[in-house]
Amino acid sequence: MNHLLTLILLVVSLGMGRVAFGEITPRVVDIPTRPGVTQRFLYLQPGNIQASVILLAGGHGGLQISESGGLGWGGGNFLVRMRQQFAENRLAIAVIDAPSDRQAAPFLNGFRQGPEHVTDVNAVVAWLKKQNNLPVWLVGTSRGTQSAAFIATQLGGKDGGPDGVVLTSTILSDPKERSVPEMQVENLKIPVLVVHHKEDGCKLCNYDDIPALMKKLSSVSRKELLAFEGGKSQGDPCQAMAYHGFNGIEQEVVTRISEWIVKK
Repeated sequence: MNHLLTLILLVVSLGMGRVAFGEITPRVVDIPTRPGVTQRFLYLQPGNIQASVILLAGGHGGLQISESGGLGWGGGNFLVRMRQQFAENRLAIAVIDAPSDRQAAPFLNGFRQGPEHVTDVNAVVAWLKKQNNLPVWLVGTSRGTQSAAFIATQLGGKDGGPDGVVLTSTILSDPKERSVPEMQVENLKIPVLVVHHKEDGCKLCNYDDIPALMKKLSSVSRKELLAFEGGKSQGDPCQAMAYHGFNGIEQEVVTRISEWIVKK
């Protein structure tokens, strides 16, 4: 009976440990970037960190993070809703908001490919490197890939810049702004991981356009395409609960991304 009781307590203890680990309490961080401007992000720090990651949401990107850590928008975004799962894979996570001078519409729309955005995000890169002394990766999804790719073309490979990029549900065509393949990604030297659902129904993210992007990533130190199938698609094909947001296969996608980031 004592052995049975010990076993039960051990199972309960392990179960509680998994729950506790999956509920890393985020803290709100504000750092100065440009004169009179601050950049806010949610920061999650698990134990035994192997790398740091900046998550760049899609859409207009204005998460409107409150002082208590609540989200005014974007809680369902693929990267935002999976922040705890990324942290469970031993990654320090910064979920980035629009800066303090872009806290109203259009938020990051029309701002993602400009020098001020580069300055703001690079300040977070510097903060993370000082905090953890580990590589920092930019991970963008949908419109967030335009941020991640552009910032990487400006800073990638430079001392103090990001150490790698992950592009999920990449914007491959865009009538209003430069798509990712239209940027100077051929000059990138840092590792690039491209993650896409084969059935992504968003017209700006047609999977058939992926080969052209991969071909253009000709100078990177390491690259790979992770193409996924399955899951389920609900609602607008360009929104987070469609294949575009890896609905139903999120955990597999996060695990594969995390493994790739820390791969030596």
